[in-house]
This record gives sequence, structure tokens and C-alpha cells, in this order.
Amino acid sequence: MAISVFDLFKVGIGPSSSHTVGPMRAAATFAQALVDQGSVTDVRRVEIRLYGSLSATGVGHATDRACVMGLMGEWPDRIDPSTIDSRIHTLRETGELLLAGQVSIAFNWSRDLLLLDESLPYHPNAMSLTAFGETGELFEQTYYSVGGGFIIEAAEAESGLSPARDVVLPYDFSSAVELLKLCNQHGLRVSELMMANERAWRSDEEIRQGLLHIWSVMRECVEQGLEHEGILPGGLNVPRRAAKLHRSLLEIGKPNVITSTLSAMEWVNLFALAVNEENAAGGRMVTAPTNGAAGIIPAVLHYYMKFNPDASDDDVVAFFLGAAAVGILCKKNASISGAEVGCQGEVGSACAMAAAGLAEVLGATPEQLENAAEIGLEHNLGLTCDPVGGLVQVPCIERNAIAAVKAINATQMALRGDGKHFISLDRVIRTMRDTGADMHDKYKETSRGGLAVNWVEC
Repeated sequence: MAISVFDLFKVGIGPSSSHTVGPMRAAATFAQALVDQGSVTDVRRVEIRLYGSLSATGVGHATDRACVMGLMGEWPDRIDPSTIDSRIHTLRETGELLLAGQVSIAFNWSRDLLLLDESLPYHPNAMSLTAFGETGELFEQTYYSVGGGFIIEAAEAESGLSPARDVVLPYDFSSAVELLKLCNQHGLRVSELMMANERAWRSDEEIRQGLLHIWSVMRECVEQGLEHEGILPGGLNVPRRAAKLHRSLLEIGKPNVITSTLSAMEWVNLFALAVNEENAAGGRMVTAPTNGAAGIIPAVLHYYMKFNPDASDDDVVAFFLGAAAVGILCKKNASISGAEVGCQGEVGSACAMAAAGLAEVLGATPEQLENAAEIGLEHNLGLTCDPVGGLVQVPCIERNAIAAVKAINATQMALRGDGKHFISLDRVIRTMRDTGADMHDKYKETSRGGLAVNWVEC
């Protein structure tokens, strides 16, 4: 499967790419299919069935709300997050859902949205939607939300084939070894190779403007996170910290990376906290490559842009392209889904991607970039996904801040070397895959193990 940088970085909403963005896309896809078939006016009821991790932590991740909004014809990159609460309230009050934004049907939350204590075979994040007419079933489809907002239909999963992408990439690669070989053969930096591949879908100007738009949404997310205060929703009473920390940092003056390393680190923490608090509140987000790990890449890019007076939009483009090369490898050869391999697949992959992006804009060779990504991922191996209360708050918010600093350190270490190192990125990605397969399911986004059950003092 050919994967674009815009597959890994997608505008959406919080709090989860796999549990919010993916299910909304699936439900919207289902609703659009009814329209395309010409059967939407025949629908009288729609039933949503959530399985596995979508069922176990779906309410905390707003999966139920996302499915309903998707059925209304809303898409995660277009919906106004501020309207969701009022529309859900109206739906619950009236019992009527405007299917695909066109046809009013009855919707009973407890009858038509089922959280099932069972799993489907292909992936832990599974959901089925069925439309019924006057005389019975009209249309049924099962979707898997496989991480980062990606969805696949049951037929694709059962066939073992990836969704068709009608493109041929000039520099296709499925391993870091292949990536480095292509870079060396053709005298290309990683970002240059990725740009050449992206041209299979878009023009240079479309690629550039698309990536700068992604960056603008990330910046806006940080700004929103710095403005909002109070308690995050969900019932854990977790306070927002970014706004207060921001005021504190402004009081000590403009930091400098060389003379005030600790101050710079606090700014990195701030950027990550701001993004992930906004994510936890259901705000506008960019999957990077998931929502649970969405603060790491923008925090590291903000760090570079803030402290480098010569930083430019060209660096933003190169950063995203360098990061995406590593994200493609993680997705192709392991997983970016916490429900599949634990948090190592989310925060670990994002840390590796951020390290790669930073290495690229700091002038790393392809070998040094691969080394930076390897360090970032290696030291997140075994990381469990055990969100307290099924909410993307504890330990997720702080974990992004820690991983952002770790990504910067990984890059610094790699740039001090020549790219030669003991364990390859390919081996670390393979280890992440194998570790995820060995990991007990209770540590993979079910909130049935780890911190999720040990946070209450006895």
C-alpha cells in the first residue's frame, strides 16, 4: 500500500484517532454509501455495534458520539467541534437523527448503539453498522479502525489485501534498508525522496500548501491549549496546566537553547501539554500519527521554529516529509495502533518520527536520520496503553511531553555520530511488532490493566 504524508497527518478532532476520528469516518462513509445507493430515504433505523477496544473504552474516547455525528454526515476534518455537545443533546432529547444530513430517522441511544463484550478477528477496533427499512435489513458493513484515523472495510480485512492505491511511487520502500539504499543511489536526502513520491498524488505547490496547512492547524491547536483553563471533561477532574505554565515561562523572559537548556525543555513540555489537553477536550487536532500521541511532533517542530531564528516554511515541509518516512515504516511493518501493540505504537512511533523530522532539518545524513528514529523508538519499546478511565488524559498527556524531549535527545545523540549503530531501525520496528503481539490484551487500550486499575489508592 502506498502511504502519503497526508495519510499520517490528518486534520481531525480529539480525543482519539482510532476511537474518534476513525469511527466518525466509518459512520460517515456508511451514510454516504446509503446516499450513493439511493436507499437513504428507505432507512428507518440504524444500529451501531462496537467491539473490542472500541467498546471497552469507547465512551471515554467519545466513540459513541463520533459514530452518531458520522451518521449525520459529518467528517472529522470538517466538523466544528464546538457544535457537537449541543447536537448530541438535541438528539438525546428528540430521539431523531438526521441521517447523512438528509433524512430524519428514529434513534434510541440505548437500543441502537451497542457496546459488546466481544472482539472481531482482524483488529481490536471493530464496528458494524446496519441500516433497516420497513421490511428488514437494507445494508450492513463492518469497519476496522486500524490507527491514525485509517479505516478498512471487512472485505479488505478478510482478503488480506490493502486498500488499492492507484499510484506507482518512483522510490517505493518498505524498510529502512531500502530507504537508505535509494537515498544513496540517487543522491537524495530523505525529504527529497519523500517529495518525489508525494508528486505521484499532488503538485509541488499542493504538497507545500497542504503541509503548511497541517502546520497552521497544529499551531492553532497549541494556541487554543494555551488559552483554555479549567478541568478536562470525563470525570477524572484533571486540571489543564498549559496556560499557567505558559504565563510562568513568559515571566522568565525569552529562553535560549544554548544558555538555558532547562528553560527550552520546559517550552517543549508546554507545547506538548497544550496540544494534548486540547485533544482531551475534543478540540481540533492533527493526527501525528495518532491523536493519543499528537503532541510530540508539533512540540518538537515548535521547539525548532521558536529557537532557530533562521527557521522557515521550507523547514516545516522538510520536517514533515522526514518524519513521514519513518511513520510509513512503522505502519507498514508494525502498527501505530495502541489497541494493537500498546502505546509503543503510538507514542513510540511519534517519538521516532519527531526525531527523524528534527534530524532532517538539522542537516542529518539519511543514516543519521535513521539512527535518530531508531533511538527514539527503541527507548519506548514495551510501552503499554492503559488510560485511566478510558480517557486520553492520564498518563497520555504527560507521556507526550516526555517523549517530545526524548525525541530531541535522540536527534542530538544521532547527530554526534556518523549514522553507524548497533541495532537498526528495521529491527526495532520488528521488535515493536513482536512485543505488541506478546503483550497481554489488558495493556492495549482496554483500561483493564496497568495504571487504569491501579490509580486508586487502597
